Amino acid sequence: MLRLFFATDIHGSEVCWRKFLNAGSFYRANVLILGGDMTGKALIPIVQDGGRHEVLFRDDRHVLETEEEVRAMEDRIAARGYYSVRVSRGEMIALQGDPARVEALFAERMQSTLERWLALAEEKLRGQHLRCFVCPGNDDRFEVDEVIRRSAVIDLAEGRVVDLGGVEMISTGWSNPTPWQTYRECPEEELGTRIERMVAQLRDPTQAVFNLHCPPYRSQLDEAPALDRELRPLYGGQAVRPVGSTAVRDAILRHQPILSLHGHIHEARGVARLGRSLALNPGSSYETGILQGALVEVDTRGVRSYMLVAG
Repeated sequence: MLRLFFATDIHGSEVCWRKFLNAGSFYRANVLILGGDMTGKALIPIVQDGGRHEVLFRDDRHVLETEEEVRAMEDRIAARGYYSVRVSRGEMIALQGDPARVEALFAERMQSTLERWLALAEEKLRGQHLRCFVCPGNDDRFEVDEVIRRSAVIDLAEGRVVDLGGVEMISTGWSNPTPWQTYRECPEEELGTRIERMVAQLRDPTQAVFNLHCPPYRSQLDEAPALDRELRPLYGGQAVRPVGSTAVRDAILRHQPILSLHGHIHEARGVARLGRSLALNPGSSYETGILQGALVEVDTRGVRSYMLVAG
């Protein structure tokens, strides 16, 4: 019997990453799976001005008088999934006129943070009877893959068939097109081809786990706020519409895996049945520091138990 802990969409949250690494011992799981969107989305400058620092964070301006206050703000920024950088007032002015430099600085902070995270994983997971898989999502840059490949304790799951211990798993972090034109998205036909290429390598798809970042279309695991042409939520975010993948839905209905694991739509936490397949989206509250996840017991006969958890 396998006991899986699955989480997704932590988007650079230091707190959520640490909780994910501790989830194996906390939930007595023997497999950890991070389903996608591991890295952060924005860079927050902390500007030195004389003997103090200033930072605009979450629409609030903060004046930091001591080194301890600066470090506390850096921790706060990291906990909510952003990258901080200390700059002088002159450097800040230069950055405002140089988008390429901002992009390079973001990439450097993203990579150094990820390398530090993997060093932490080495410290936490080495020696445990625990397997850990990470599959970058549509918001993760391609450089992420090579950093993960260097880890001694975490396996890169993208595009592969892996044996979890009698039960096989396929994974992809690619999604159907989004309004934000992210790094790993493609037309539905291409996404379907990616999935079928992995399915063809499975011993038996009906005894497998599908770890597909994008949820299936019209499954209620894919309901997101409807947007206008300016990408603003309609009706205060109360109107929702399905934005999942038809290719993912078709693959699940065609092959009927034991379990399918999804993320991508943070608000669509829930459980669905597609034929005989159990589909889960644990959702995400990464900015609050809460790690949402799914705890599943599974063997080749099917899902024996499951629970959506948070903490």
